[in-house]
Amino acid sequence: MVDYHAANNQAQYTSGGQQSYMEQENDWDRDLLLDPAWEKQQRKTFTAWCNSHLRKAGTQIENIEEDFRDGLKLMLLLEVISGERLPKPERGKMRVHKINNVNKALDFIASKGVKLVSIGAEEIVDGNAKMTLGMIWTIILRFAIQDISVEETSAKEGLLLWCQRKTAPYKNVNVQNFHISWKDGLAFNALIHRHRPELIDYDKLRKDDPVTNLNNAFEVAEKYLDIPKMLDAEDIVGTLRPDEKAIMTYVSCFYHAFSGAQKAETAANRICKVLAVNQENEHLMEDYEKLASDLLEWIRRTIPWLENRIPEKTMAEMQQKLEDFRGYRRVHKPPKVQEKCQLEINFNTLQTKLRLSNRPAFMPSEGRMVSDINGAWHNLEGAEKGYEEWLLNEIRRLERLDHLAEKFRQKATIHEGWTDGKEAMLTQKDYETTSLSETKALLKKHEAFESDLAAHQDRVEQIAAIAQELNELDYYDSPNVNARCQKICEQWDTLGALTQSRRESLERTEKQLESIDELYLEYAKRAAPFNNWMEGAMEDLQDMFIVHNIEEIQGLITAHEQFKATLPEANKEREAIQAIQAEVQKIAQYNGIKLAGTNPYTTITPSSIDSKWDKVQKLVPQRDQALQEELSRQQSNDHLRRQFATQANMVGPWIQNKMEEIGRISIEMNGTLEDQLTHLRQYEQSIIEYKPNIDQLEGNHQLIQEALIFDNKYTAYTMEHLRVGWEQLLTTIARTINEIENQILTRDAKGISQEQLHEYRTSFNHFDKDHSGTLMAEEFKACLISLGYDVENDKQKRTGIMDSDDFRALLISTGNSLGDAEFARIMGIVDPNNSGAVTFQAFIDFMSRETTDTDTADQVIASFKILAGDKNYITAEELRRELPPDQAEYCIARMAPYSGPDTVPGALDYMSFSTALYGESDL
Repeated sequence: MVDYHAANNQAQYTSGGQQSYMEQENDWDRDLLLDPAWEKQQRKTFTAWCNSHLRKAGTQIENIEEDFRDGLKLMLLLEVISGERLPKPERGKMRVHKINNVNKALDFIASKGVKLVSIGAEEIVDGNAKMTLGMIWTIILRFAIQDISVEETSAKEGLLLWCQRKTAPYKNVNVQNFHISWKDGLAFNALIHRHRPELIDYDKLRKDDPVTNLNNAFEVAEKYLDIPKMLDAEDIVGTLRPDEKAIMTYVSCFYHAFSGAQKAETAANRICKVLAVNQENEHLMEDYEKLASDLLEWIRRTIPWLENRIPEKTMAEMQQKLEDFRGYRRVHKPPKVQEKCQLEINFNTLQTKLRLSNRPAFMPSEGRMVSDINGAWHNLEGAEKGYEEWLLNEIRRLERLDHLAEKFRQKATIHEGWTDGKEAMLTQKDYETTSLSETKALLKKHEAFESDLAAHQDRVEQIAAIAQELNELDYYDSPNVNARCQKICEQWDTLGALTQSRRESLERTEKQLESIDELYLEYAKRAAPFNNWMEGAMEDLQDMFIVHNIEEIQGLITAHEQFKATLPEANKEREAIQAIQAEVQKIAQYNGIKLAGTNPYTTITPSSIDSKWDKVQKLVPQRDQALQEELSRQQSNDHLRRQFATQANMVGPWIQNKMEEIGRISIEMNGTLEDQLTHLRQYEQSIIEYKPNIDQLEGNHQLIQEALIFDNKYTAYTMEHLRVGWEQLLTTIARTINEIENQILTRDAKGISQEQLHEYRTSFNHFDKDHSGTLMAEEFKACLISLGYDVENDKQKRTGIMDSDDFRALLISTGNSLGDAEFARIMGIVDPNNSGAVTFQAFIDFMSRETTDTDTADQVIASFKILAGDKNYITAEELRRELPPDQAEYCIARMAPYSGPDTVPGALDYMSFSTALYGESDL
């Protein structure tokens, strides 16, 4: 038999030497236990308490001193409440077997740091009620009350302080002890209402009706809180001073019931927080996928349109194509530029949130990476640039073609008019019946025709040359032009052959014809070239022209002025020719000669000369007016060039200056991150306010294109360069702001101080020699060393910024080489895409990750285990009871069925679900 008697009358812990949770219970208050009312209360309370635990093992007791005598149920009770296995009990019916079983139970109690006073196995086996109640009270103290701790008080004092805290707000409740303070029942009801207000209508309770109050509290606790009824209301009310141990036992059940609920609530809150973060991240991922798909689809549809190089036949159709392209640049593309920028911002923000919540990085669907979108965008801009250049070249080509075609038609019409009837004239045989003088006249006339024919040779060659150029420029109506040119050339060859044939016929008869009118001959010889000159002048005066600048139109004006200077001399020639004809008339009249009518040597009459001369006189001022109008147009175009150049020469340097300033801001460290963010947003607003200048420049550019101006000697800037610069400026300021916002997120989430961020930025900028905003691998390695990071030991040791001598010594001591394996691991974290460059955001993410802690899968598993009541699985019913509806359904839909040996129908595996949340397995 084990001796449980001790000289010391105090129960103490075996470790630490501290006083026990009950100060001198004086052998369980032996004298007080003699009070029958108190003994009755203890029997009832202790029996109910024991049964609340024994029922978990499928048994119970009826009589507390009788049912524990063999030690079997006593050992079973200790196994249930401790969760430990006791030595195997003896199953014999003899007294020694019972004593041995009770001793095993008492040994176990003693092993938990409790010294039993005056309690032996024989008394328990003999059914000593006082000793049995004392033993049970010791067990209750050790396993139900000892671990209660409130503000560094424990056991009885801690339980009393907890009751006082919870009931403080309630009227008529003043808990000062564990006997009189509980007689009216209000304290029990207040505890329940404080934690479960929906179970009790506290305002309807009356202090003068303690029986009703007590029964209400006991019944609600038994029904809803799984606390068995340990006392009757009459037992408490009918006693002057209720038993303190019974009340403490009863109240401790309330404490454990509500503390378990609080743990479940805390666990549920943790799970809700984790699930909310996961749901938000999934929503951001879905938004990114949709926005990326829409943008890529728009690019896929737009590129074939920009790559279409099928030219139109007319100028109007090509100008409509140019107008459509303007609409694309000014209306359709700008929103897509904003969408692309927003897509990159959303992607960076999502990755930052995933890193901060210890989630794996987001990998978009194949073909929807940011690099894929940038590549597609680059292809779009390449097609766009080539399309605009092709449009302008086509417009120039069509303009040239229209001019040449009109010139061909004019010259062909004039030539066809001149050749009309010439074949009939050359094939007639009028010389066979003429006199000698008439024959000679015919011969002279033919000579004049030959002179005229030779003069028209240049025009025929010009017509052929224009037709050839139209063919080379792929004029759409080339077949008709070629047919007309071919007809003219064939007719010209025929005229040449007929002319030669007629000359030969006239020369054969020339010997018989000698008479000739010298005056007619002189008239004809002088009239023919003059007539050709007038026809050429009329053709030149009506010739269309196209110029592209002031110098070219001024050259035409100068040539026209030179032509006008020759008119007085030409008029003298006309007067001289007309004088010859007048002399003919005078001689004929004087000599009484009857003229045959017209000049036999030429068909050019004086009236036709005067008529053509009058037409030349009228065409000269018309030509003057046309040239002056073109001069005004070119002056207007020059004004447009100067106007565009003046503004472009201001906007271009402004954009370049802003880009350089943003670059400086991004690497400088003036003020806190919030100050930098405010500065950048103000800077962004000033850039946005500059947008009207860009719009005005676009308007001037449109005027230039509408005027078909293709060059500008006053500026080196083009609208395309300025558009690209403006779009890059907007994108750069947006990205810079996003980087600062992500730094703030990282700082706040990881608890990084402003001094740490300043230290990180100073080191980063020191090694960023080219101010590119990134560090190459060797620069990043040197930066880590400068911060005192020892990658050989897989930990970061911060020593601050080193001066140049210390840094040089450190590099020498380490051989200027970090551990290859550790540095490769670090590069895999900061540069997952193997680009060879480390951004500042990746740098501070790494530094913060190495110095802070985050939620882990093990923490979430522990929270689920609390909700599941220490089981290895959880049910849908438990999830719906502990979590909000939407998050409970989220878990149920994603948790795999549990397949362990202790599974039950509907069991769910919360462990694999928790590891999947942190990327350690798949959902």
